[in-house]
Amino acid sequence: MPPTYVVGDVHGHRDGLAGALRERGLLDSSDDWAGGEAHLWFLGDFVDRGPDGIGVIDLVMGLQDQAAEAGGTVRTLLGNHEILLLGMYHFGDTDVPSDFGPRSFARSWQINGGLLADQDGLTPEHVEWLSTRPLLAEAAGHLLMHSDTMEYLDWGSTIDEVNETAGEILAGDDLAEWWDVWRRMTTRYAFRGPDGAEVAQSLMDQLGGERIVHGHSVIADQLGIHPTQIEEPYLYAGGKVLGIDGGLFVGGPCLVVSLPYEPED
Repeated sequence: MPPTYVVGDVHGHRDGLAGALRERGLLDSSDDWAGGEAHLWFLGDFVDRGPDGIGVIDLVMGLQDQAAEAGGTVRTLLGNHEILLLGMYHFGDTDVPSDFGPRSFARSWQINGGLLADQDGLTPEHVEWLSTRPLLAEAAGHLLMHSDTMEYLDWGSTIDEVNETAGEILAGDDLAEWWDVWRRMTTRYAFRGPDGAEVAQSLMDQLGGERIVHGHSVIADQLGIHPTQIEEPYLYAGGKVLGIDGGLFVGGPCLVVSLPYEPED
């Protein structure tokens, strides 16, 4: 059975990502695919806050083709920052219909670490590829999602329904609907607290999977420690949820996690 790996938020740190993949034997010294038949999933947030979001996207797109030729797979989910990047690309500073004061993708993009180099480097091929990535997936018995939120259920009651609804929105030009995807995917911490395990199980009962794997929420923020202290993913909610965002953009590691994850004793 080929191994399955997951990677959390990269945020423009192309070289850090490549180094972490090389350490796992998934890339060679030329940054080409060396993982054979392995399955590699990215959970989104390639861009913003870091120096080379387009470089990250180009690397992953290239690996997708190379892995397929080798009998492996490289796949990716959409993160909230991909929605932000695309929203900025399509709508810019057009005001979002809202009762909560002036809002636009441009304002949110600037506030949340958007980089002009990423916008300038976007090609129609990038836009098409990003816009057709799924929001949810099941892999190796795990429910993969970018954001640790229950908001995905607003778009459907199965993985396929959620992905189909979101895909239709991203293929359209309804600013309010696009903004709603961005807003919902910025929410977090649904699986924290005393009811976390119950909430997580209810989501898996609906969508499938035996453990949730997510990015989005930096592990250090969850634990109240400095990102440089992170060495492994964060297993919580009674073992039902695995957080893998090491906080690369704030000095933490790029975690490349093998599934199923077993914590070291």
